[in-house]
Amino acid sequence: MINGAILYAIAIILTSISFMKDRNKTKDAVLKSWVMFRNILPDILSVMLFVGLSLSLLTPTLISSIIGEKSGLIGIAYATLIGSVALIPSFIVFPLGETLVQNGAGLPQVAALMSSLMSVGIVTIPMEQKLFGRSFAYTRNSAGILMSVIFAYIIWMVMV
Repeated sequence: MINGAILYAIAIILTSISFMKDRNKTKDAVLKSWVMFRNILPDILSVMLFVGLSLSLLTPTLISSIIGEKSGLIGIAYATLIGSVALIPSFIVFPLGETLVQNGAGLPQVAALMSSLMSVGIVTIPMEQKLFGRSFAYTRNSAGILMSVIFAYIIWMVMV
């Protein structure tokens, strides 16, 4: 698995090679990337703030009480809704799923929660609209919600 230090080293090496080949193009590219980063920084900071709030408010115990094994379709709907709105980093999603199952959450509900956490981003729609357009943002999020529900249904039929 590639970690951050290796990726930074590769980026520095490739940027250095580019700088040696053509200084002006490399300077222009770095300046353009800095301007893009500066323009998107407020959106990224607001998303990071919401991630922090989500992690502090949505504890595994609270979520598993809402999406327990006996909650059925309502639990799947709640899980999809929570996963669509909450913004949790991907490296936390899978351990969170395991914790929820250990605390009594149902497999279909956890499947809906995890898949919607990974594929739907209601909070990031404004940033996504800016970058990709309104139609794409809504279509992608709608497809993510639909696939999360289908995935939960498949897990329900196979595992329960």
